Amino acid sequence: MTLPDLGIIEGFYGPLWTMDERRALVRQLGAHGYGFYLYAPKADPYLRRRWEQDHPEHLARELAAFAGFCREQGVRFGIGLSPFEIFNRFDDGARQALARKLAFLDGMGIDELAILFDDMHSDTPDLARTQAEIMHWVMAHSGANRFIMCPSYYSDDPVLDRVFGQRPDDYLEVLGETLDPAVDVFWTGEEVCSREISPGHLRRVAGQLRRKPLLWDNYPVNDGDRMSRHLHLRGFTGRPAANAGEIAGHAINPALQPTLTAIPALTLAQSYGQGEDYCYGEAFRTAAREVVGPDLAEQLLADLLVLQDAGLHRISEERMASLTAAYGEAEHPAAREILRWLAGEYQVTDEMVQTQ
Repeated sequence: MTLPDLGIIEGFYGPLWTMDERRALVRQLGAHGYGFYLYAPKADPYLRRRWEQDHPEHLARELAAFAGFCREQGVRFGIGLSPFEIFNRFDDGARQALARKLAFLDGMGIDELAILFDDMHSDTPDLARTQAEIMHWVMAHSGANRFIMCPSYYSDDPVLDRVFGQRPDDYLEVLGETLDPAVDVFWTGEEVCSREISPGHLRRVAGQLRRKPLLWDNYPVNDGDRMSRHLHLRGFTGRPAANAGEIAGHAINPALQPTLTAIPALTLAQSYGQGEDYCYGEAFRTAAREVVGPDLAEQLLADLLVLQDAGLHRISEERMASLTAAYGEAEHPAAREILRWLAGEYQVTDEMVQTQ
């Protein structure tokens, strides 16, 4: 079967990855059909709360070099910019600041640009039309080849209404009617972290948006106070290969652990490639052996219930010592990520989520 346009969105809360970690993930996943990488970590303040400021020169050079590396691997590089609550006041000052930022991003050599309106409060009466207007302005002032938008309400999940205010009536319909058809629109499914995403649901959303949605899949991401206590390692489920014909692409928001995230990421490509023959357990074993080698893959399989299901808060002192000893003997980046997780170094607090 033909793979959809697969991608990686580095869009989580929590600690930043290193450039070496990003390169390793791109190299591995690019060989399996992943075609784009969107850099949008919540911990990069120059893309969110301090978006009007340029990245410091050394960081800008590193990002430009990473963009070049992605292209060498056949992977498109993009930036996800969250101009914080700009839709509440898109005046001349905001336009000038945004024009400067877009020119700065063009200088990095980006292929794709996403404007992310998610996780922000709005007091704008005509929100969808205002956001479409901003997107059209961005398209006229950016040299990117592809434009993506994440709407304020990017899921049916009522949690968005509770946290950010009641969504306007017909928000998706107005956005679909007003927004240039060339702009892709991110969508996470029926929930922010969807257990299942079905062709029927995608067709309904496509009708509202007047375009096929671009999936922003919040698996295997594990940010947040609760989720960061668990490692998301299992193969993808609830994403049938039939979805491929209903979407503009499928991008995953990765786990906090860059090496381990490659395991479920590889199973997504297997799921689309194998169709009805896909078996998520076997896909996990195949992917784990490729990413960490046969011995460590068997260790992960043996510990899967503890690492993914029980989580840090339910590991006894005795089991903690056993796990630390087992992974301490393995000379592999994935084992080091597990040791860091066991030590609590990947814990994401509510304060981090509220301030990043």
